[in-house]
Amino acid sequence: MNNRAAVIGMGKSGKAATALLKSRGYDVTTYDEKDGAFPSPFPAFDFIVLSPGVPRAKVNATSPVIGEIELAWRLLPKGAGPILGITGTNGKSTTTALLGHMIPQAFVGGNLGRPFSEACEKVYPVHVVELSSFQLESIVDTPVLGSIILNLTPDHLDRYASQAEYGAAKARIFKNAPKNGWVVVNGDDPAVLELSKPATVPVHRFSLSQPFEFTLNNRALRGDHNRQNAMAAAKCAQLFGLANAQIQAALDTFPGLPHRLELVREVNGVEYINDSKATNVDSSLVALAALKGPIWLIAGGKGKGAPYEPLVTAARGKVAGVLTIGDDAPVVAKAFGGLFTVHPCETLPRAIAEAQKLAKPGDTVLLSPACASYDQFDNFEHRGDTFKRLVNAL
Repeated sequence: MNNRAAVIGMGKSGKAATALLKSRGYDVTTYDEKDGAFPSPFPAFDFIVLSPGVPRAKVNATSPVIGEIELAWRLLPKGAGPILGITGTNGKSTTTALLGHMIPQAFVGGNLGRPFSEACEKVYPVHVVELSSFQLESIVDTPVLGSIILNLTPDHLDRYASQAEYGAAKARIFKNAPKNGWVVVNGDDPAVLELSKPATVPVHRFSLSQPFEFTLNNRALRGDHNRQNAMAAAKCAQLFGLANAQIQAALDTFPGLPHRLELVREVNGVEYINDSKATNVDSSLVALAALKGPIWLIAGGKGKGAPYEPLVTAARGKVAGVLTIGDDAPVVAKAFGGLFTVHPCETLPRAIAEAQKLAKPGDTVLLSPACASYDQFDNFEHRGDTFKRLVNAL
């Protein structure tokens, strides 16, 4: 074999991995489920790059299998800086973007925004990388200097056999930590504390029960969940060597993320909020806690197997009605049906049209699906952008 590689899955990371390999002179063969069944067994390659959305069990191959994160780390240019990695069930993207905002020259990406492969285009002093459990499954030797584990709640149970298996994937973030590395963990989350026990580097805790040495007045970081995100990012930045004044300035100027409790516009006294990033129940719980009612909740999509009952409990006294969309709409409707009026809408355009009829001045129309987007959209960004386009057309 002569520099022959395969890339499985042609999403954002798969396309980036393919481009990187070709730029380094590899002969690349690509596979995607949309094009048909995978060969079984796969032909022999020097190695296979597996996209995070494709479970390893679907690939019958004897060649070494790695992920896009591992590939990018192996091909980073000489002199490239270390990796600061962020994982957890919720809050990863905000914490990643915030930490990246604190370090202006950093590469910021991974599961958020830019695929890690794009870091190979030039030398960065540090890489702030969001790491999902899917991505962490396929790292081999990638060293993460500073790890953040934000929280651990049921998620992706359509892929993992148990919560323990899901947690074990998250714990791989500190698997290859160098001796001078560290782990920052949520001291308020017993599951995270348990997860961090095998770490061979110092473990630093943050907690809402402790004072925060920085001022947090930024509206983009409102709510206890964002206080935790800020605590995690600030602690990691301090350990990396940033001055407190630089951290405070970043906290004050952080613009927030699109698709996360993003106010799109107000129409006839009704606020329309895009929370498409809420791809699981716990993330939608955060949205309900942060907003006042009455709320018209648009929920549904590709479900992940977690129960919706906690969302039903949190909706009491706050949600005026539920508008269901996507594959899991019947399951959402069954959970809410006994206590709330449910409006089956199937698609997002119908849900917005229905919400416009129902909502009164002072109400909020909230897209917080508690589900993945892959049944009707390319990703949560596509779903959120569609919501924004439709709302801006009202």
